[in-house]
Amino acid sequence: MRTVYLDVGALAHLAGDGPLKGHSLLDSDSLIEAPGMGIVVLGDTIERISPSAELQEEYGAANQNHGGDSETNVISLKGNAVIPGLVDGHTHLLWAGDRSRELSWRHEGKTYKDISDLGGGIQDTVRSTSQATDEYLLQLGYTRMRSALRTGTTHLEAKSGYGLSTKSELKLLHVASQLQSMSHLPSLDLTWLGAHDTPAGMTSEEYVEQILSEQLPMVLEQGIARSADVFCEPGWFSLEQSEDILRSSKVGGLELRMHIDEFKDGGGGELAAELKVATADHAHYTNNDSRINMEAAGVNTGLLPGTPYAMGAQWPDFNALIEDEFTWSIATDFNPNCKTLSLPFIGSLLAQRCSVHPLATLIAATRNPSETTPHPSGKVHGRIQEGGIANFNVVNGPYWEAWCLQPSDTPFASTCVNGKLIHH
Repeated sequence: MRTVYLDVGALAHLAGDGPLKGHSLLDSDSLIEAPGMGIVVLGDTIERISPSAELQEEYGAANQNHGGDSETNVISLKGNAVIPGLVDGHTHLLWAGDRSRELSWRHEGKTYKDISDLGGGIQDTVRSTSQATDEYLLQLGYTRMRSALRTGTTHLEAKSGYGLSTKSELKLLHVASQLQSMSHLPSLDLTWLGAHDTPAGMTSEEYVEQILSEQLPMVLEQGIARSADVFCEPGWFSLEQSEDILRSSKVGGLELRMHIDEFKDGGGGELAAELKVATADHAHYTNNDSRINMEAAGVNTGLLPGTPYAMGAQWPDFNALIEDEFTWSIATDFNPNCKTLSLPFIGSLLAQRCSVHPLATLIAATRNPSETTPHPSGKVHGRIQEGGIANFNVVNGPYWEAWCLQPSDTPFASTCVNGKLIHH
């Protein structure tokens, strides 16, 4: 089936190779096309991008009888702007339970570690998740992915991590793989995060030994996860433990990701650079020398603005990352304490509260994270270009900047995901 989209407003295509950084993030002349273009989609692929008038002459007007050609559908976007499908490069998609009471504890001055010691935190979610059936987790995941799609996400990375046992971690990955096969949902990139916390009743040394001797081999045998991740943070997994798990994962054929420096500079940036991981996320307190080394090693800095928002912490200086020419992206970090899958909301935090240009913010939610979370088809995504996957959002208005100006609802009239147009 071929679909021809006419009368595109501003087209923020963001086309090109590789991630963008520095003042390239602000180059609207090369990344945004003026109104008047059209897009031809064949199956799940962008076949052609040409002036709308040219395509109308070739394929006819929208809602017109096309001579019985049922294989071509012509649609007018009526001047609405178009941006790429959003790419959420860091989520904890599958978990059960409710930790809302922790908000009161935080207002009483308790730290993340204090809350964990009180029986809250990750361990609380682990208990609830372990009691949930596969069917319940599948329904939760489906509902959450539909929510993400409604706010423009066409691809997301999803971690395990709320199992903390071999059986439960494998279950979470299995449920996530079932979601991968469902149509009309964002595509998934799956990550094993067995080293998210230490299970109750074990020392971290005992758990790391179990991970290396039992859990990791079973994850590799299962063959679902593409990447491995570790919560490398003082009080959770040390630099040495993180390195052991990540090096073993790499030997097993997994790509590498890291949680680093969320609460303090724990040296995670240097390890991320040494291991050349794909992305080192949170990184709120990573020192500048480590950021320089990460950049030299090709490591993306995955910033998660929703987390400090939810926890009442300060945001990092995003504009300094632009000036210093570091490669970075943003993601929702959807989890029990940060319960949003809306990248437009995350974009609003940057553009409306942190004075980051909306184009840089958009690239950080599309093209840049697409480099660390490849599309399962192998096609380019996170941008709109010929030969790429047909993932894009039709903004509910003529200006592309509107994508991050409606944090309480979806700013999109419709979303094309893998070639299928879904109206919101």
